[in-house]
Amino acid sequence: MSGSGFVEDVRIGVRLKISALWIAMLFLFAYGDIFGFFKPGRIEEVTSGKISGIEITQGFLFAVSVYVAIASVMIFLSLVLRPPVCRWTNIVLPILYVVSIVAAAVGETDAYYVFLSTSEIVLLLLIVRYAWTWRPVATGQG
Repeated sequence: MSGSGFVEDVRIGVRLKISALWIAMLFLFAYGDIFGFFKPGRIEEVTSGKISGIEITQGFLFAVSVYVAIASVMIFLSLVLRPPVCRWTNIVLPILYVVSIVAAAVGETDAYYVFLSTSEIVLLLLIVRYAWTWRPVATGQG
């Protein structure tokens, strides 16, 4: 480390920014679910086979698993997909996630849930913004 007092400012590529945003969004997903179990009666509701009035079935668990797996895989795919595919995938998928988050948040009054849902939406819209404004260089690197 030099004694000049300057800090190196490394340019971070769009792919890495998008990947990091997917990671951050998934942390918010996880913590929202974890914090939900702190609500009085929630554990009893889950053990009775329902969550927020929805019956917990194999189909429900599979659908939720696919929902989370897609976002999880986007962390990697954002780094390796060909630029045009990567760009459009990171425009379309986050918009679909925003719609699903808004739908799930309708009627919610818990401050933590509203805050985390809003934060997830902000991160997803940042992904869309980065992907929308991304202009891959001629080498195919993003």
